[in-house]
Amino acid sequence: MAEDKEWIQKAIKHPGAFTAKAEKAGTSVREYASQVTANPDRYDEKTVKQARLAKTLSKLRKRKGG
Repeated sequence: MAEDKEWIQKAIKHPGAFTAKAEKAGTSVREYASQVTANPDRYDEKTVKQARLAKTLSKLRKRKGG
């Protein structure tokens, strides 16, 4: 099975949108992602998906950076 190496680029439709939401809320991206995933019923579906993706990407960054 061929692995799609550009899945991250395809997953990010609006770069910076989640970061802007986090800044508007007065928190860091990591804090906001934790807040959203802890209370998914308080946020719209799009924001919850963005939070999950942010958490996933932060994990990839940790592994890659060493």
